[in-house]
Amino acid sequence: MKKFKKTYIEITNVCNLNCDFCPKSARHPEFMKIQLFEKILNQIKDYSNHIYFHVKGEPTMHPDLEAFLHMANAHGYKVNLTTNGTLLNSTKNMLLNKPALRQINFSLHSFDANEKTTTMKDYLDEILNFAKETSLNTNIISALRLWNLSEDNNINLSEEHNRHILKQIEEAFNLDYMIKEKLGTQRGIKLSHNVYLNQASRFNWPDLNETQNNLCGFCYGLRDQIAILVDGTVVPCCLDGEGIINLGNINHTKFEDIIENDRANALYDGFSNRNVVEPLCQKCDYRRRFNL
Repeated sequence: MKKFKKTYIEITNVCNLNCDFCPKSARHPEFMKIQLFEKILNQIKDYSNHIYFHVKGEPTMHPDLEAFLHMANAHGYKVNLTTNGTLLNSTKNMLLNKPALRQINFSLHSFDANEKTTTMKDYLDEILNFAKETSLNTNIISALRLWNLSEDNNINLSEEHNRHILKQIEEAFNLDYMIKEKLGTQRGIKLSHNVYLNQASRFNWPDLNETQNNLCGFCYGLRDQIAILVDGTVVPCCLDGEGIINLGNINHTKFEDIIENDRANALYDGFSNRNVVEPLCQKCDYRRRFNL
């Protein structure tokens, strides 16, 4: 039986920002219904213990987020949530006391797309204060993400924008070192108990209109991760934000049958033999990071 380390559940494809690194979904804007979420939890229970509220959309916009976290806890799941952090002021009190919530990933590089209704300092203060509070009073992990580095700047965090962010983080946690120097070639560092800073270079979402075709390679899609979109469509990974590799829909077909159908097995077996069979995967430059 397949086991997935990460099962992504896109509880909404609606977002309050318009980030250039994350194209808006061309799909109909939706918020997942409670009934569908319950069905998903029941059907994936033998395949995964960790669910991730992510693909497209901003999960903290969902009006039933609190109910979803209660349901996940009742079913024994741990939840990892990825957010731009702009709505934290209205959701933080609810998030703080949810036992299902294992980790929150804050995409700090999303601030550039904010409509400037707040300053960078105030935006970061909200997130950093929350991270400090969770560190002291809960078991929630806070991961601060800076995934905006260029390929040739993967080590040197010298960009003006990031310098301001790093300086504010250093001051917030009273660090006696410069983050840039301590990071060196590392992808991340621990700032405090259950608080981490992660860096990565920017990547492009795979697009069928790209000219590249990489027919050889490997990916962890359908191997350690899988994603379920807001309408119940099952796709092999979190980067298929438009549901192009549609393996089936959990509203109509059991999850256990979807992940063992001909298309799913062809993709899985292809990667096992370092053959990239799906056109969208052939266009994906993110999987080249695995170098396998």
